[in-house]
Amino acid sequence: MSDSGIQVYTPLLLQLLVAVFLASAISAASVLVGWRRPNRAKQQAYECGMEPTGDARQPFSVRFYLVAMIFILFDVEAIFLYPWAYVFRDLRWYGFGEMMVYIAILLVGYIYLWKKGALDWKR
Repeated sequence: MSDSGIQVYTPLLLQLLVAVFLASAISAASVLVGWRRPNRAKQQAYECGMEPTGDARQPFSVRFYLVAMIFILFDVEAIFLYPWAYVFRDLRWYGFGEMMVYIAILLVGYIYLWKKGALDWKR
């Protein structure tokens, strides 16, 4: 039962080739069959059924991006709680202690951000 490297990955390569072919075929069919009737209404920006006002390239505050990055950071870190909860019974007190250290580090980071005013929108 010694398979060479290419034989092991053949199903994966086959699936990848089928996916690329299917995506290309659907895109090509859309270009060939689709209607092209551009008009003024279709060329305008659509914003939830409301008439667009102002410039689309209006600058955002850097604070918006910082809060978004903080949200993503804490959201991704919260995902690590799920595998821990799955193996919690196997880890026993050691796993519980390690997770408390992990949550304490997150809490220190959260308090630091709070004290720095990174979560204050009115500033």
